[in-house]
Amino acid sequence: MPALAGKTYFNYGGQGPLPTPSLEAITASWRTIQELGPFTGAVWPFIERETSRVRRALAALCGVSPSRLALTENVSSGCLLPLWGLPWQPGDELLIGDCEHPGVVAGCRELARRQGLELAVLPVQQLCLGTPAAELDGAVLASLERRLRPNTRLVVLSHLLWNTGSLMPIAAVAERLAAHPRQPWLLVDAAQSLGSLPVSEAAAAADIYAFTGHKWCCGPEGLGGVALSERILEQGQPTLIGWRSLRSETEATSPWHRDARRFEVATSCVPLASGLATSLELLADEGSEAERLGRIRAGSGRLWQGLQAQPGVHTLLEEPPPAGLVSFQLEGPGPQAVVQALGERQIWIRSLADPTCLRACTHITTTDAEVDRLLEALADLG
Repeated sequence: MPALAGKTYFNYGGQGPLPTPSLEAITASWRTIQELGPFTGAVWPFIERETSRVRRALAALCGVSPSRLALTENVSSGCLLPLWGLPWQPGDELLIGDCEHPGVVAGCRELARRQGLELAVLPVQQLCLGTPAAELDGAVLASLERRLRPNTRLVVLSHLLWNTGSLMPIAAVAERLAAHPRQPWLLVDAAQSLGSLPVSEAAAAADIYAFTGHKWCCGPEGLGGVALSERILEQGQPTLIGWRSLRSETEATSPWHRDARRFEVATSCVPLASGLATSLELLADEGSEAERLGRIRAGSGRLWQGLQAQPGVHTLLEEPPPAGLVSFQLEGPGPQAVVQALGERQIWIRSLADPTCLRACTHITTTDAEVDRLLEALADLG
């Protein structure tokens, strides 16, 4: 991974570095397309092979059939393109977790403004900060129970919270929503989960499970996906429409694809598919999802334990993180000043605004020496 050379990198939750084989696969894909001719009869089988290759790989990780997997550019488009095409009624309520990413929240707010919907907050942040891990699932479900109303039509909840690093009980939430009179849809932001932990149970249970390839999967930016439930495919209509949405791309009157491809739009960068498919294969070579999570947690646990020993440091979670996100607060200099000071040492973490904290991410590439280097640097700044 060239991006890791000379750096101590803890920003996998923002963007993962691209492995050299994946970069080479992108380049080779560009070359093949140009050699075959970018718009010739010879190139289409290659394009279909590469897009099908990545679609099948992502669908397998999500535990769904490829027909339920749409390729998208990023998490935001994966969440909002299906969401905006659902049959909303004025007065429907959107119940949104208070740890959701601003990009998704902003899209929901604008949908509510246009459709005359109501917005409500599902409190989970304070639960994450003060509840033992063994009790968190029950606390989240109890919070959901208190906030559900007869007009609740959608619940928005990330799988792995991007700020606290807590794991949400997505399958249990989906089961509770199925018992609600209106059976609200469940939208899950999976930006921090795919590639870092097993996701098939949650992805198969959610209605909209959107993710990107450029974070924990260490693929190229600009390509992700969304796993959709059968009822979303039955009820949802495209909102951004192009030839890839159509069953017959040469006929404007053609009906939409019956499957998830109805939420794909138009021309995309095929070499990105080659790069992401290669990154996924490289991850698979490193062991099962459970085995990789074990390595990730070993790193995050080491960092969490080291932070506990430092005066003036407060970790957001009172127990070791369930995955690779470690969020903490440091007395003294502000978060951005800490990020800048560490960057001058080529140690890279990030600051977050809600709650105000610092976040470091460990992946399977993170070494014990790198964790210790970060801890030593933080001790110097404290």
